[in-house]
Amino acid sequence: MWGCPLGLLLLLLAGQAALGARRSRWRRELAPGLHLRGIRDAGGRYCQEKDLCCRGRSDDCALPYLGATCYCDLFCNRTVSDCCPDFWDFCLGVPPPFPPIQGGGSLNPYKCFVSFLASTCQEKGLWECDHQPCLVDPDMINTINQGNYGWQAGNHSAFWGMTLDEGIRYRLGTIRPSSSVMNMNEIYMVMGPGEVLPTAFEASEKWPNLIHEPLDQGNCAGSWAFSTAAVASDRVSIHSLGHMTPILSPQNLLSCDTHHQKGCRGGRLDGAWWFLRRRGVVSDNCYPFSGRDQNEANPAPRCMMHSRATGRGKRQATARCPNSQVDSNDIYQVTPAYRLGSDEKEIMKELMENGPVQALMEVHEDFFLYQSGIYSHTPVSLGRPEQYRRHGTHSVKITGWGEEKLPDGRTLKYWTAANSWGPWWGERGHFRIVRGANECDIESFVLGVWGRVGMEDMGHH
Repeated sequence: MWGCPLGLLLLLLAGQAALGARRSRWRRELAPGLHLRGIRDAGGRYCQEKDLCCRGRSDDCALPYLGATCYCDLFCNRTVSDCCPDFWDFCLGVPPPFPPIQGGGSLNPYKCFVSFLASTCQEKGLWECDHQPCLVDPDMINTINQGNYGWQAGNHSAFWGMTLDEGIRYRLGTIRPSSSVMNMNEIYMVMGPGEVLPTAFEASEKWPNLIHEPLDQGNCAGSWAFSTAAVASDRVSIHSLGHMTPILSPQNLLSCDTHHQKGCRGGRLDGAWWFLRRRGVVSDNCYPFSGRDQNEANPAPRCMMHSRATGRGKRQATARCPNSQVDSNDIYQVTPAYRLGSDEKEIMKELMENGPVQALMEVHEDFFLYQSGIYSHTPVSLGRPEQYRRHGTHSVKITGWGEEKLPDGRTLKYWTAANSWGPWWGERGHFRIVRGANECDIESFVLGVWGRVGMEDMGHH
């Protein structure tokens, strides 16, 4: 519960008039400035538009500001500020004390800090109101970084302004498989007599230039398409011995794989692999990602790349690339996906022999803040209201494993994995997570696949 920052949140009517009667005067209180929580003032003509510059304290010099209220009076210019963005340069003729945001997230980077649930405010001596937890939680970051958890949290500016609920809804997007899919038979790797797996392995070292860097799904809930395309890209490259090295198109899946799939509102891994096997997809260069903000309000555009059968399970594109600058519209396909045993050695053996694998995982509220180290879910939100403890299903690409000696003497085993939140997140778009303990269910449902590669394909390329 926070004290309602009335200068920042709303102009509230005070007084002890009877219920339903009009309150007679305005009330303002001091409040934490947005900049104290890592937020910089937005641009825009506020004071200038209305020609407001009051020299004292005047509630008449108030304007709507991103769903709240800002001021153009001298009183707003304190160590904690609720001034309108152009107050300093227009009213005082000086540069603003906080530089504007450069880049950052595509959602409104201030909404989370001003979109309080004003309707729940009650007057109990002080005004209090519930608010939706933010995806970037400074208190959680500090608690994690001051503890001995084995990993570090970061304040990712691309998440500024998003609520935790929006992070779960827009940044994940893999629908948990049905019980029949979850019960599919597991394929077990054959270990040779006395075979010992190395303590560390990374796919990019065994197959240089064939393992692709993470893409950024933005606020499209399409991890089902991004992780599938990522694993298929690497495996086609490996299994063709480097003759084909495509970065396969997540957009092709998002727009064209529509059978029981929801595009940027979520999808299933089994459906994605079925599409890659039966229809195939083109390269990301041919069919590029349409944008970071495809969601229920802005759905994925219609399919622009269809294919036709050419015999022996092969397919050929029937249209030119949506990217008119590219002529190569080759279709890439895979064999049926198979499920690995959940024992860590089974996953390690498959990864080392055949390439990166796809893993389902449960993402909790603290994972969004990951910056470096060996992640394990850190329940620092225990004891807080339930809305602070959220999780959702995600899918990622596991690329390797290793071990690390901690200062306290412990040795932690970990997986390395590629996320689909871009290179700005985590360890250049990757993360490490505890291995051998099914952390966040990451070992519970792991898939491999073979690229459908024939000699004629290699000759063609």
